[in-house]
Amino acid sequence: MIKLKLLTALLLTTAVPTNISGMRWEKRVLLVAASDGGDPLLRSQRRIIAEWRSGVEERDLVVVEVIGNKVTGASDEAATLRQRYNLPGNDFSVVLIGKDGGSKLRQARPISAEMLEKTIDAMPMRRDETR
Repeated sequence: MIKLKLLTALLLTTAVPTNISGMRWEKRVLLVAASDGGDPLLRSQRRIIAEWRSGVEERDLVVVEVIGNKVTGASDEAATLRQRYNLPGNDFSVVLIGKDGGSKLRQARPISAEMLEKTIDAMPMRRDETR
């Protein structure tokens, strides 16, 4: 039984992430895009998320990054995400996507934890989750 639990945990942690469409109705997505990993706005958004980790987990939020042509956190192609969510190729952008798949908040600068919390907590599905 213990071996089965360990194997299950290992498979879950090493599984290839699903695409954003596959997260619909299960997860909210914070889609963060930058032209390269050295972008100061990207570093700022990462810091905000790291400091707000408990809020991220509590709100079923997944962070997906599109840095140049590389995607982390989802199996989508960078070009597909850039086109679908109208993400610039050379500038920073962040989009909050609700569990229904719709874009709820978009900015060209990092979104504060307070703004994320306020926006997510106002969503009807989130209000239902907290009852």
